[in-house]
Amino acid sequence: MKKVIVTFLLSIIVITGFSQNVCAEDPKEVELLFFYGKGCPHCSKAKTFFEDISSQYPLLKVSEYETYSNQENALLFQYLANAFDTEVEGVPTVFIDNKVIVGFNDAIADSLEQEIQRCSKHDCGSPLSKLEKLDSSEITKISAGSSPSENPETESLKKKLTIPAVISAAAVDAVNPCAFAVLIILLTTILASKNKKRALFAGLAFSSSIFISYFLMGIGLYSAIQAAKFTHTFYIIVSILAILVGLFNLKDYFAYGKWFVMEVPMSWRPKMKSLIKGVTSVPGAFLIGFVVSLFLLPCTSGPYIVILGLLASVTERTYATLMLFLYNFIFIVPMLVITGAVFFGFTNTDKAEKWRKKKLRVLHLIAGLIILALGIGMIIALSLGYI
Repeated sequence: MKKVIVTFLLSIIVITGFSQNVCAEDPKEVELLFFYGKGCPHCSKAKTFFEDISSQYPLLKVSEYETYSNQENALLFQYLANAFDTEVEGVPTVFIDNKVIVGFNDAIADSLEQEIQRCSKHDCGSPLSKLEKLDSSEITKISAGSSPSENPETESLKKKLTIPAVISAAAVDAVNPCAFAVLIILLTTILASKNKKRALFAGLAFSSSIFISYFLMGIGLYSAIQAAKFTHTFYIIVSILAILVGLFNLKDYFAYGKWFVMEVPMSWRPKMKSLIKGVTSVPGAFLIGFVVSLFLLPCTSGPYIVILGLLASVTERTYATLMLFLYNFIFIVPMLVITGAVFFGFTNTDKAEKWRKKKLRVLHLIAGLIILALGIGMIIALSLGYI
């Protein structure tokens, strides 16, 4: 009888131990959330990593969320960051169990695999369950865009990249010799009537119409880029464009007039001059500003399009509108200065035109260096995955 009891107890122990061992070795489903952006190089590497290890972890479930063009995914990103008591730091970002892993390199790949291995042995659950800790007021704040955990990466770009970039590009556009030439021709024409007051108001009217036309064009292009949902692709294009515009302006410093110039095409100039010289009144100056803005596009659109691409990629509409207002105000400041200088007798149109011609190549040099630096900076930001 004792042998039967002992055998029975040993059997129970063996079976229990075996069951525990089988349960311990039975892999669990692992769910992680992967937030990425189209065109982000680090995101592409992370995606490849998950594809490569999927065969080793058949129960691994990777939920992918693209945030550059999908606003709902970007909003979910904010929700999760708030639920995990952390801040959004850009992409790629992975949520797994109670951890948030940002960026991607070899060391991070090792950490990710360790977490996957751990969760395959222990039931970690879905990171989405963390959203249950958010109350309705927090969700409302995030949805309204006023969450205290608003994307610091975007905020950083707004303050550290966008404002200096807007000011720099606008300054380059403002000293563009094309705009100077047009204004000087206009003032010369109006002053022929010996009426300085009329010349003053004509210059102000012309500058105002240039501001309005460029501002409205900027809003329209920004809206089109946003609606097309290819802001990241457009950012890449304008980064390359900025470098090309910078190099072309440097070409005009070292070899002005060779092949082409970053100004109003020579073939357009006679028609433009005839239109401007036909203006004799303040309303006429205001109306001609809208027409002339089209002539100025070939030599002034480069920096403007670069800034539009940047704004469309890293800012929301309200902020972009303010930046476009700032850009275009800076753009017309030299026009206002020249108009005032001529009216108050500090200079005349002949002196202003001589100065413009004398400094023509230097202006192209300054423009080239600033726009080239902006383009290179945008490419670096892109390669580091900040955009």
